[in-house]
Amino acid sequence: MILEIKEVCKSFHQPRSGIIEVLNRVSFNLARGETNAIIGQSGSGKTTLLSLIAGLDNPDTGQVILDGENLCTMKETRLARYRAQKIGIIFQQFHLMPHLSARENISLPLEILKQEQISKRTDGMLEKVGLSNRQHHLPGQLSGGECQRVAIARALIIKPALLLADEPTGNLDIRTGEKVAQLLFDLVENENKTLIVVTHNPNLADQCQKIRTLDRGRLI
Repeated sequence: MILEIKEVCKSFHQPRSGIIEVLNRVSFNLARGETNAIIGQSGSGKTTLLSLIAGLDNPDTGQVILDGENLCTMKETRLARYRAQKIGIIFQQFHLMPHLSARENISLPLEILKQEQISKRTDGMLEKVGLSNRQHHLPGQLSGGECQRVAIARALIIKPALLLADEPTGNLDIRTGEKVAQLLFDLVENENKTLIVVTHNPNLADQCQKIRTLDRGRLI
């Protein structure tokens, strides 16, 4: 198993509402190379679960084990580096650096990790996402679909153990979203990546091998 979620609980305290339980004893395993969709209504806990899997937050109780390592017990410095090496994240809003070109955005994780053959690997990833001819453009000069292609390339270039996508087509029109989704799943299959997609889009979810539904903080 590449990912093990064990009895994860998470709640938040709100001044007027008191303690809000967001996740309640969520457990599941993910095999290496498997694609999973997590669906559910707004407020069901999908984004919170994704944040815990990404190591961006800790559960109140339970364990998140990625590639044999418990993220919940790691010190922040080691967790940050482990996350940068093991987890690729694709956001709905792209989250690109506006002052960097498409090429620079893609190569940034490799620069941070001080990897080798950065230029060669960036060239290869630009070609895979079909942006070789747009590599020197800033995000503001790219379409929404192109920006998401950059985001996908940036997430994959580190060769992550786990790829997380939070509504990856949610900010795109239907036709562009379908093209981006096809690109994403083609790349995941060709590179044998493990993928978790959080989405409201049933067509996107149906492309995954498994679909898990969250309802008021519980997997059903």
